Amino acid sequence: MIRHWRALSRFAAVCSAVLILGACGGTSDPGGSDGEPIAGGNLNAIQMTEPRTLDPANMSNSWAFQSLLGNALYGTLITNDVESLEINHAMATEASTSDEGRTFTLTLRPGLSFTDGTPLDAAAVKFNWDRLRDPALGSTSRRQAMQITATDVVDETTLTATLDPPNPHFADSLVQSSMNWIASPTALQQGQAAFDANPVGAGPFTLVDWARQDRIDLAKYDGYWDAPKPYLDSITLRTSPDTNQRLNAVVSGAADLTADSNWSTIARAEDGGLHVETVPMGGGQFLGMNMRRAPFDDERARRAIALAVDPATINAAVYPGAGDEQFPRTVFQESSPFYSDLPFTRPDKDAAQQLFDELAAEGKPVSFTFVGYSSAENKVAAEALQANLTEFDNVEVDIEIVDNTEGVTRLTGHDFDMMITSALVQDPDAALWSAFHPDSSGNFMGVDDPALTQALDAGRNADTVEVRREAYDVAQRRLVDLNVGLWYVRGAPSVIAATDLEGILMYGSGSLLPEELQFTK
Repeated sequence: MIRHWRALSRFAAVCSAVLILGACGGTSDPGGSDGEPIAGGNLNAIQMTEPRTLDPANMSNSWAFQSLLGNALYGTLITNDVESLEINHAMATEASTSDEGRTFTLTLRPGLSFTDGTPLDAAAVKFNWDRLRDPALGSTSRRQAMQITATDVVDETTLTATLDPPNPHFADSLVQSSMNWIASPTALQQGQAAFDANPVGAGPFTLVDWARQDRIDLAKYDGYWDAPKPYLDSITLRTSPDTNQRLNAVVSGAADLTADSNWSTIARAEDGGLHVETVPMGGGQFLGMNMRRAPFDDERARRAIALAVDPATINAAVYPGAGDEQFPRTVFQESSPFYSDLPFTRPDKDAAQQLFDELAAEGKPVSFTFVGYSSAENKVAAEALQANLTEFDNVEVDIEIVDNTEGVTRLTGHDFDMMITSALVQDPDAALWSAFHPDSSGNFMGVDDPALTQALDAGRNADTVEVRREAYDVAQRRLVDLNVGLWYVRGAPSVIAATDLEGILMYGSGSLLPEELQFTK
């Protein structure tokens, strides 16, 4: 169940080291009455990472990246209810299969157009989806788009996609990816520089200015298809990778809203009476071990690390003061219909040392490099891992910290021993097949286990919850036995906001819908 917190007031005092982002938001039309939504106003918002480009193919549709910006510029084809996972329609009126997932039909609302006046039709969707499959583009959504082998325009509003292998749950992949964002082919063909200066979509907002490393200014698009939305006049979007700065900005009134993923920050915001919403997720983030190369191509090395390191200590180091709910003990959360009480490997120091010694005796002492992103959370996780392993013989870990761009390149290029990655689970197919199936480009660890593969395929193709549950029970058992990584935190797709901001609706993995946001007076 999605967590809702409504508060009567903000913190009584402003935290130190406030990130000054400009004037307070909420400068809205004087109409309206206390506590009731009113149209207008500028939203000051903070995203966690700044995009390299505004090309939707190279933006990520999750709360931790550019979902607010992407939804603002390009709108959405479909969304889902984060509790029931039911698909909801937006610019598309149908997203379904009638042949057990061999083909997928997308039907658009008639008369849609981009802000440059060109039609948002089936041909435009085909153009966007086809280019996502190009490996040269380097899109993180390629793993979803590669399920499609061909796209065919039936008519102006209808597109069919052929899927191989068949996937009855393909709509869930669409929701989780930038396939949901369609940009004007005419504008995209002008090149990246021209497109970044003038991105053309059919979303509720348009770009006014992008001052890199500073701010992104958006203005309401009066021709938006779902009028009278959006309710806001404008959005000012800034970036901060620091969770404390993001929270302090909302506390001080320098920002109205921020995305966040830090459980400690979320707990502080809740205790302080801010408006917080978190999408429920299974799975989580884990320290993934690359099974394509030594030392982790040997399952004993992976098992030794899993027995040696207590992920709860990593969690406690990264998220001090957070509640127990954020620590993953199983693949699925207890509220999931696919939950089984199959816990991940628990620490056993004696068994770990025995494996380290056994490998060393064979001339294969466990030595590896942890490649971490430049965020504070990644650095703390790396240091906690290293501290856990210092008490063992015949194991050595080095730490290499890289910027986000290089980190993504290393992860997608499989050039790492251990890195933080994730499998955030709602409907299990989209996350588990993408992360652990050998045919998926998102299988960064190189997992290739026949029993797991068979279970993931069975879960994808099953037509009842009962049959899917049986398949994912097997998948959970194999993931536990394979020790693909150290699962140390549940995903926390969250929004922290001022109490005078309403209409906070998220879909997928915390993707925020800006057209719904509005201030109260």
